[in-house]
Formats: sequence, C-alpha cells, structure tokens
Amino acid sequence: MKPSSSTATLDVVKTPSFVKVSVITIFSFSVITLLYLFPSSPFPSSISFSITTPQQIKNNASLVSPRPKKTLPPPPLTVGERTGIVDEYGAMTEDFVIGEFEPSAMDEFRNLTGGRGETSTKEDGKLNRVKYERFRVCEESTKDYIPCLDNVEEIKRLNLSGGLVIYERHCPEEGKGLDCLVPMPKGYKRSIPWPRSRDEVWFSNVPHARLVEDKGGQNWIALKKDTFVFPGGGTQFIHGADQYLNQISEMVPEIAFGQHTRIALDIGCGVASFGSFLLQRNVTTLSIAPKDVHENQIQFALERGVPAMAAVFSTRRLLYPSQAFDLIHCSRCRIDWTRDDGILLLEVNRMLRAGGYFIWAAQPVYKHDENLQEKWKEMQDLTRRICWEFVKKEGYIAIWRKPLNNSCYLGRDSGAQPPLCDSNDDPDSVWYVSLRPCMTRLPENGYGANVTTWPERLHYPPDRLQSIRMDATFSRKELFKAESKYWNEIIESYVRAFHWKQMDFRNVMDMRAGFGGFAAALHDLEIDCWVMNVVPVSEFNTLPVIYDRGLIGAMHDWCETFDTYPRTYDLLHAAGLFSAEQRRYKFLQIIVDCRHKCKISSIMLEMDRMLRPGGTVYIRDSISVMSELQEIATAMRWVCALRDTGEGPHASWKILTCDKRIP
Repeated sequence: MKPSSSTATLDVVKTPSFVKVSVITIFSFSVITLLYLFPSSPFPSSISFSITTPQQIKNNASLVSPRPKKTLPPPPLTVGERTGIVDEYGAMTEDFVIGEFEPSAMDEFRNLTGGRGETSTKEDGKLNRVKYERFRVCEESTKDYIPCLDNVEEIKRLNLSGGLVIYERHCPEEGKGLDCLVPMPKGYKRSIPWPRSRDEVWFSNVPHARLVEDKGGQNWIALKKDTFVFPGGGTQFIHGADQYLNQISEMVPEIAFGQHTRIALDIGCGVASFGSFLLQRNVTTLSIAPKDVHENQIQFALERGVPAMAAVFSTRRLLYPSQAFDLIHCSRCRIDWTRDDGILLLEVNRMLRAGGYFIWAAQPVYKHDENLQEKWKEMQDLTRRICWEFVKKEGYIAIWRKPLNNSCYLGRDSGAQPPLCDSNDDPDSVWYVSLRPCMTRLPENGYGANVTTWPERLHYPPDRLQSIRMDATFSRKELFKAESKYWNEIIESYVRAFHWKQMDFRNVMDMRAGFGGFAAALHDLEIDCWVMNVVPVSEFNTLPVIYDRGLIGAMHDWCETFDTYPRTYDLLHAAGLFSAEQRRYKFLQIIVDCRHKCKISSIMLEMDRMLRPGGTVYIRDSISVMSELQEIATAMRWVCALRDTGEGPHASWKILTCDKRIP
C-alpha cells in the first residue's frame, strides 16, 4: 500500500534537515525581534547622548558624508565542547553542559553591582538575583558631610602649605567613600515651602548659630524662636538687597535684570540674599562660597530654596563653561583679585559672557587708606590689561564690562601681560583642570555673545549648539527641538498624573541633563522651581548650550560625590543615567583598572545624601537595571513604585518613582 500524502508530509517533518531549517528560521526571527525591542541607545534616536571615546569623536567630526559599510567575512569556526541545547540534528535536547562556576567572574559582577549585594548559587548551579542588605545609618557627626570637601586626612596634609586649596575637592580614597545613610539632625522637619522659605527656615534643619553670632550686625540672619529669619541684608548692603539692586540698575540701566541679564554668579554669597531677591526680577543667580569657617552659608542658601553650591577660587577652574554668566558679582567676597598676576580674575573673565558685567563692592572701591588705594590702583591696572571697560563707580560699587570680541586683545602691545591662551586651550574643559594664567579667546564668529533676551532664549537654538563636540553634524537644531518636545510631553503627563504642582518641588536636579530640555519643560509648565542641570563628564559637554538657554548647571562625574550639603534637593531626576554609567564602567574596564568605580549603589547613596526627607526621585531607565535599583532603594528605606512609560508595558524602559519618607 502506498503511503498517503499526509503520512508522507509527516515523515518529511520528522527528518533532521527539516528540523534544522525550522530551528534556524525561528532563531533568525528571534534575533530580529530582540534587536527591535531592545535598541542599544537608552533614548529615542532623535535625542540620544551616547558615550563616545575621544578618538571616536575625532573620527566622527571628520566625516562629511556616510561611508559605505564594509562587508566583513564570517569569523572562522571554532571547535570546542558543545554546551548548547540543540543536538546535531537540530532537535531540542536536555542533554547539555552547564559549565563550571567561575569565582573571579562573580567578584567582577559583585563590584559592578555595588559591593554590598549578596549572591548565592543553588545546588543546580543557577544564580540567584543580587540582594542588598539594609544600609546602616552613618554616625551623627556626618549629618552635614560632603565627602569630597570633608576629607579630613587630605585637608590636614594640605593645611601645612596654606592657601585655599584645602577647600577644593579632595575625594576619599577607594574603599573609604560613603557606604551608609547620612542621618538627619534631631527634630528635622519638612522644609518650609517657597516663597516663604526665602525669609525663614527651621532652626532644627540647619542647627548652626555661628553665622548669627558673626554676621548678625550686618543684617544677614537672625534667630527668632524656632526659625532663622533673613532680613535681606549683606556685608555691603545692610539696608537690604532690593535697595542695592535698585542702585545697580540706576548706575547701569543696560544691565536690564530679567532681559539682557538672565544668569548671574554671586561669589562669596553669604546666605544668598543677593540671589534670592534677583529671582523676583527673573534672574537666576548661582550662589557659591567655600565650606570655610562660615561653612554653612551654602546650606542656608539651599534650605531657603535659592540656587547654590559649594565652590572656591583657588587652583582649579570652577565647574561652569566659558561665557556662562551675564553678570558676576563679588561683594566683600574676601578674594584678592590681583594676586598671582590676576589669575583668579582671569577665571572670572573665562566664565563671564562677552559684553557681560563684573560688579565689585569692596573697601578698596571707597576707602582712602593708603594700602586700600594701592589695591584699587592694582585692580584698575589689571582690568585695563584684560580689556575690561570701566563703566562706573558710585559709593562702594564699581562696575566693569567685558569686551564683545577679540579686537582689544589683539591690539595690545607685543608681550603684553597676561597673554592670550593658546588656540588649542578648551575654555569649556573644567573637570579637574588647573587655572590658566592667560586670557580666554572669544570665538571669532561671536558665539556666546549673541544670545537672545529672556525668555525667548529658552527655546531658541543658540549658536554655540554648532560648536560643541557631539556625533551629529547637520541635525543639531533638530535634536535640540526634538529633546524639548520630548520632555514637554513627558513632564506634562507627570504634572497631570502625579500632581506635581501640589508637591512643592523647589530645589530640583537633573542628573543627566542633555540640552536642558527637562528644566525648560518645568519652566514652561509653571512649576515654581529651579533646576541644577548636571552634565556627566563621560558625555558630550552641552553645558554652554544650557547656559545660553538661560539655565544653570555644572559638570560632574557621578563616580564622585556632588559639591552640595546633605538634604538639599526636593526632586532628583535621572533619565538613562544608570545604564549609561554601566556602559561607561564596562568601557573603562577595558582600558584601565577601575573595577570598583561607578558602582550603582554608590550613585544611589549619593542621591539619598542629597535628597531632602520628604523628597522624590524619578528614575527613567532601561529594564536591565531596574531590578537592582529597586533592591538598593528598598535597602535605603525608600518607598518605590515601578511604572510603565508612555510606550506601554512591553517597552524597554521603565519609570521608578521613590519617596524618601520622614521617619
């Protein structure tokens, strides 16, 4: 009897050749599906900020048109012990080899994931998920601890040499960093909301009365029952910051607070009354001061809800780009601007926007003592040599203006001091970069000087967008606009779904800021806050664009701690940060020995240190890191929820929202 057609078909299906073809076909479709669902970039391609080596950046910059891809020959086949789950006929089998456990590989995995994680291997060889023990609370003495500014061992060693270098960053050695939760002061309360916090804060939140003792007579700060109150005065404006600002406006109307002057820097800021009163004139002022004998100045400023961070003029550049500030202010900031051939004023010159103003209110301006008048003459000589125009002096205030271009620099006599910086000096390179005893050149094309007025500049793609190093060559404006649209849509959904306008966010940090689209969206949606836009050192330096938009920010490496006090931010936002740092970690492992750097748990502990009790964290990242982030958050006592993005439950990204509860 002849076999039926159905029987013949069944026999064909059972043949090894058919099974092989079937398995290969299924495998091919699986690979294509995985590549589609899990793209390599954490952001949509239109707003991706990928990690690129300097050599890759150099190569990409030289490309004018796409090069044709080369077809590479397939790699040679290697013969080894079979460990798969498909037999020689292409059929599925349970007869396969697991392979032996490699302890050294497990050590590397533990370092990558935080060090405190516990892993175990079952009898059948399967690996359990990484677990984290509950983090302990640090000693009471660390309640105001800033790891890279409170490195006692290094400070003792450097103190012998004198100078302000002891107030610069000196991070703990490997293994001596923060591995616990910084405690709250006793009696800590949820911060008074803005704008009331501008004028008073809880004593229990910053229980340090030394400033009251030292500066009470200068109308800085006073203690009233259980609160500190801020009358708005300063060393040189004891009658109030508002009156002082009015005087400046009358002296030089072209300063135009809130229009031409949008971003200011206040050096030696005290408790930041200058910056807090400029806020009502649509000026964002970054207030800076060292953690010195009056070490809680910045802590008071941040508790008030005013933009601030610890910083010092000493031996390194500050963490802000060239032409960042429309106005730089120093009122009795205790800096000798003319020492060392004016190297500190040259750093001011680097950060001051072309056509921007420098305001100096100090004793040499108005006192007639012989030594002070000598200082005034030195200051006049130095500012003339760096081509600043002396605009006006009135009372105890003197104002200069930086030139708009290089014509004055190039017109000086041969050998004039200080010299122009070399053309290969990058004025926007700031991470652990020493001060330069030279004048930073201005771009010949006028970039940085020709920003539009506020608020138009927030959404107008600035010219410096074309000069920063990044992969895109011709589509930069499109990337800029796409990022703005992307974050506007997302933040609008957050505002609706999570009631952000009722959450009293005041101090906000975007830990991976890109072009600043997140901060711009918060402004557009009328969230009454300010944003510290942090650009990681491993990514393209977009800080000049952020400042040209009328926003503020700083360069930072999340392998180290940020220069702020504990409990200073209400909202921490991190989009793609952890997956980016993980990729960076793997890249660095290839070229240097850095097994213990950039641990996810270290970044999370730093977030807990910076976050105010009652504050919130929004992490938008790949599902590949979410499990570990949840484990660490639980170990830090955060209360978290994992949510889908707008792309739905099958997207490659998730949102982890966490609250740091007040006990």
